[in-house]
Amino acid sequence: MAREPSRAEMVQRYGALAPSEWGLNVSGVITGLPEGERAMALTFDACGGPGGNAYDADLIDFLRANKVPATLFLNARWIDANPEVFERLAADPLFEIGNHGTVHRPLSVTGRSAYGIAGTGGVGEVYDEVAGNAHKLTGLLGRPPRFFRSGTAHYDDVAVRVVADLGERVVGFSVNGDGGATLPASEIRQEVAAARPGAVVIGHMNQPGRGTAAGVAAAVPGLLAEGRRFVRLSDVM
Repeated sequence: MAREPSRAEMVQRYGALAPSEWGLNVSGVITGLPEGERAMALTFDACGGPGGNAYDADLIDFLRANKVPATLFLNARWIDANPEVFERLAADPLFEIGNHGTVHRPLSVTGRSAYGIAGTGGVGEVYDEVAGNAHKLTGLLGRPPRFFRSGTAHYDDVAVRVVADLGERVVGFSVNGDGGATLPASEIRQEVAAARPGAVVIGHMNQPGRGTAAGVAAAVPGLLAEGRRFVRLSDVM
């Protein structure tokens, strides 16, 4: 395995570059499954921090009961707040654990913000946001995470290159399943049920009081009845 670049090396490598892209759909960000793949991927974020450390047990129990795999992007603060839940999720082969950052920041080398959340302010802060939680997950899982999603899923193209050099693939989405855990269950059902083959669906597993669990539970049985297949990202990438 190649040696991970240090913080200083990454700053030297990318510190003088100016980004040319910013947003959800930036070069190098995965927004769908490989071309021709007929399955779909459910992905759920646990953002952590104030108001973000809860656990949607109903959602996870539904996925388990229906044997529906998913990729779970967990923030370092959420892991610290839910150590026993984390251990159970990590031990469950139905799920894979992705990196959702150290303090849930948009990934920018110029401090760009998204949804009122300030982004990382330089290459060094990008490194801290990605590598901090990657090192935590590596210690807990015994292997490094393969996939990264930033807080808000916003990136610039230089930050995406930093993540790649740190050995992770950057994941966005093609279907916003729960609108940042703001949509009612009826709209979540519509969004998830309408997802096309090859879709990467984003939702949240840290907001049990919202409509995500009920909406997903209403949409998935119909998709399964149609013969749709669900995968973890690593199953097809």
